Amino acid sequence: MATFEVEETEGMRWVKVVLDDDDVRTQRGALNHMTGALAMDVPLPTLRSWWVSLFSDESILRPRYSGTGTVRLDASLGGYHRLEVKPGERWILETHCFWASDGEVLLSVHRERMLTSLWAGEGFFWYKTALKGEGQVMLRVDGPVEERQLRGDRLVVDGRYVVARTSGIRLSVRRPTKSFLAYWLSGQRAAYVYEGTGTILLVPVPYWRLRMQQEKAAEQGRPAPV
Repeated sequence: MATFEVEETEGMRWVKVVLDDDDVRTQRGALNHMTGALAMDVPLPTLRSWWVSLFSDESILRPRYSGTGTVRLDASLGGYHRLEVKPGERWILETHCFWASDGEVLLSVHRERMLTSLWAGEGFFWYKTALKGEGQVMLRVDGPVEERQLRGDRLVVDGRYVVARTSGIRLSVRRPTKSFLAYWLSGQRAAYVYEGTGTILLVPVPYWRLRMQQEKAAEQGRPAPV
């Protein structure tokens, strides 16, 4: 399998991938530079994936690098988290969190329930990247990751702080209070509720440099960096 390392300097972080007669998939447009006997191609998606792309912000085109050498991906003020996918597991990633993965990891799509999608402001369809197989996956995250285990209980989050979850956990979006009056008085937004049994990866606190960049972009009316 490929070797993934997170390197850092001047407050910026990036992922270095070392390949030894192996292959890796990355997010579209993520390459910074590569060295060695490497070849890049882009596996064509299925017709179903093309159809899904019409309703999703997720890219269905994931370049593949194969051979022997080193691939360095673009730097960010955010961070990266290494996820180990084990046989029999299925992981669901938050939108824009996928960054790179071993070639042995199978990429597919997951659709949230329509009511959940509507409450989250995503329209009628909300598609996310799903993972299964065996290998390593690098996630693009806004801050340090905390792992939480649910055993038939639930986690209520005020925002999209969960970057990944196993398929045994169901997501719903609803008001955090019992009444509309309490909801209006509380000042809280609609809560993201995760229920079931499995593992959750949570990012409750962002890196401060990234937070400052996002706030500056918001003041200037520009899209926040992801």
